[in-house]
Amino acid sequence: MGQKCCAESAKHEEQVIAAATSDGQVLAHAPSAPALPTLFAAGPPDAGKAAATPALAYHEGPTPGKFDIVATKAMNTQQDLSLAYSPGVAEPCLAIQASPEDAYRYTNKGNMVACISNGTAVLGLGDIGALASKPVMEGKSVLFKKFAGVNCVDLCVDCPDKEEFVRTVKHLAPSFGGINLEDIKGPDCFFVEEQLKAIMPIPVFHDDQHGTAIVCLAGLINAIEISGKAIGDIKIVCNGAGAAGIACMKLIQGFGARPEKCVVCDTNGVIYRGRKKGMNAFKESLATASVRKDTTLEEACVGADVLIGVSKAGAFTEGCMRALAKNPVIFAMANPEPEIRPELAKKIRPDCIIATGRSDYPNQINNVMCFPFLFRAALDCRASQINEDMKMAAAKALADLSRRPVPDAVRRAMPGRDFAFGRDYVIPTPFDPRLIEVLPAAVARAAAESGVAQRPIQDYEGYAKACARLVA
Repeated sequence: MGQKCCAESAKHEEQVIAAATSDGQVLAHAPSAPALPTLFAAGPPDAGKAAATPALAYHEGPTPGKFDIVATKAMNTQQDLSLAYSPGVAEPCLAIQASPEDAYRYTNKGNMVACISNGTAVLGLGDIGALASKPVMEGKSVLFKKFAGVNCVDLCVDCPDKEEFVRTVKHLAPSFGGINLEDIKGPDCFFVEEQLKAIMPIPVFHDDQHGTAIVCLAGLINAIEISGKAIGDIKIVCNGAGAAGIACMKLIQGFGARPEKCVVCDTNGVIYRGRKKGMNAFKESLATASVRKDTTLEEACVGADVLIGVSKAGAFTEGCMRALAKNPVIFAMANPEPEIRPELAKKIRPDCIIATGRSDYPNQINNVMCFPFLFRAALDCRASQINEDMKMAAAKALADLSRRPVPDAVRRAMPGRDFAFGRDYVIPTPFDPRLIEVLPAAVARAAAESGVAQRPIQDYEGYAKACARLVA
């Protein structure tokens, strides 16, 4: 994807240069002008110096950032301009005023998502601020487009106050068909999402919570089957009670895990009923009466069938590993360094199935297998929200896809990997071209069956094929 983007950006700059007149103005037929600052201005103090790392070089050139804006209509003549802007643009304005639904007919609202953050919990970097979060939001935006054909704009809002942030996002609804919340600290993220879902007429989705939960559940469905266990019988321990940890446990319990057999830990220890320190309403909903208040993580792991980590590197000790039940499932999802490396986990527990958030190991728990396709479906069926039924449908569809023979495109993208359904392949890869065919159709069907699709898909087989063509 990076090579293609660079080639397209270079071609774009050549077009802009060719379209520029001697006084530096750009003619009307130039495709767009984001590259102009780097072409005609002095640029930042370090302009022209080699970037220190491949990642910095990737983001810097040939055009800073990761995406551009390209017109979808001809703008080559005076007539074109009179239709694109004044006076012709007045007609769709009046049509939308008379019938707001026509915004989906005459504008890009129906295929436009905002990726919004205040930069208070960015990756593992913490509260680095709105501006510093922009590379992440740009990256998320291009993944929407790359994998599901969804247009996305990054909006980095300099607003750490949760209530002010909600008010700000609320007023952006007219421009977008959906809102993807990103990298907002807990517990503010729960408040923000709940408030926005209640007041906005378009889908609102916090990917750090639900994207992680969906992909985690998909892998878990397969892993516990391979281990010869049943969801209602297993003991689950989750280390980490932030956005992802709480969402994972809620979705897993929604699938059938018994709450009394689920133990959640945070930096203050196990979350038990009656605990006061470091608690909030969201943690309280997962508190258990089945453990002592002084229980350690290692003690909580005794007899556990599943150990989920959304915490920090090295959190899973040898003692934790040895305490687990036979054929344990370990999802160590801390990034960029997991709670335990797979090679160490397998050395201690050769009978384990392990997944991480890393692409250099099998069984990667990667949200990109979820959020583009969820929004593709939500936009296309005009869902008023992304509800639990839609999330569950996405998880089940992902799990099912892992059991099917893998196409050659996946093997070419990831040579040397074993893609036979089993211990090292419990979840698809982000490069599986069938994701765009399978997930949106499953999610759109769930939206219709649960009553939130305002324009239900009529032909799901045809819809799946149409989705595949979007990214072909």
